[in-house]
Amino acid sequence: MTTDTDIYYEADADESQIQSKTVAVLGYGSQGHAHAQNLSDSGVDVVVGLREGSSSRAAAQEDGLRVATPAAAAAEADIVSMLVPDTVQPTVYDQIEDGLEAGDTLQFAHGFNIHYNQIQPSADVDVTMVAPKGPGHIVRRDYERGEGTPGLLAVYQNPTGEAHAEALAYAQAIGCTRAGVVETTFREETETDLFGEQAVLCGGVTELIETGFETLVDAGYSPEMAYFECLNEMKLIVDLLYEGGMSEMWHSVSDTAEYGGLTRGEDVIDEHVRENMETILEAVQNGEFAREWIAENQAGRPAYHQRRAAEQAHQIETVGSDLRDLFAWSGDGEDADAAESAESGESTESEESAESVPEADAV
Repeated sequence: MTTDTDIYYEADADESQIQSKTVAVLGYGSQGHAHAQNLSDSGVDVVVGLREGSSSRAAAQEDGLRVATPAAAAAEADIVSMLVPDTVQPTVYDQIEDGLEAGDTLQFAHGFNIHYNQIQPSADVDVTMVAPKGPGHIVRRDYERGEGTPGLLAVYQNPTGEAHAEALAYAQAIGCTRAGVVETTFREETETDLFGEQAVLCGGVTELIETGFETLVDAGYSPEMAYFECLNEMKLIVDLLYEGGMSEMWHSVSDTAEYGGLTRGEDVIDEHVRENMETILEAVQNGEFAREWIAENQAGRPAYHQRRAAEQAHQIETVGSDLRDLFAWSGDGEDADAAESAESGESTESEESAESVPEADAV
């Protein structure tokens, strides 16, 4: 691989940097359950921090892990891994701040709250990030198979001088160094992550699919055909891109598809789209999006819920629900990741949490 970016593997990590320490994993959802179980299986002393009454307590205990309140877990631990959702983290941090001592580590899997100053740790605490590039059930499944999920590593504060080595040992203990751990910064991880979600992965792709679907249906074609061509076959293309990049995809499709894509794609994703992407990136960089999202949470998420309901009511969802029942993989096998996620305790919202979020003007 030709890159100026540092990438670390098993031989680069020193397990002694973490083996004698206690790690508090706050949260037991998507990333939380995977980190906690992988750390424990790697011989690390783990305590899971969950509020009294959390339904996740039973799951963590059944998995053989110790459970305490977030405050008690943080007070006991040398490394506190903050794995509750971004919107909840400032509230949880207020609960655990007094338990962080000089030389402890506060660790994240996403840089949002540090980068946008929603959490401002004491200067005598190491602040790091270890972020697997995959959902928790994949992180856990890869580990159990003797494989690994690639990850990111960043250091924000390093008063002890050992933050980087410790974070790398943590990455090894959850299996990431088996695949490769890429060096980054809190700023780079946060801003590229938000931009990618909004402009390409979640926002851009879904709008492209829906617009293509609507264009065909409005022209008189059946919704079923529009669904197959604009949504269903997207997975086939994405799989090719994932496995071999653009070249593999172009090599694998027909010459007709390749010529059509090469000559017409730029008519859809033109300079106007590039300008829109630059506007989105600027809003991420200057904190405008962060302030908007924080304020949206403070207001009870009215726009969020309205847009979610509209998306769920779109015709493509109704048609897709019926058509997916035709496929053999629907509802079973390894492709039923949603079911597996639910069994693993994953959710999009934390049970640690309240709707309370940090002040909008703090960004």
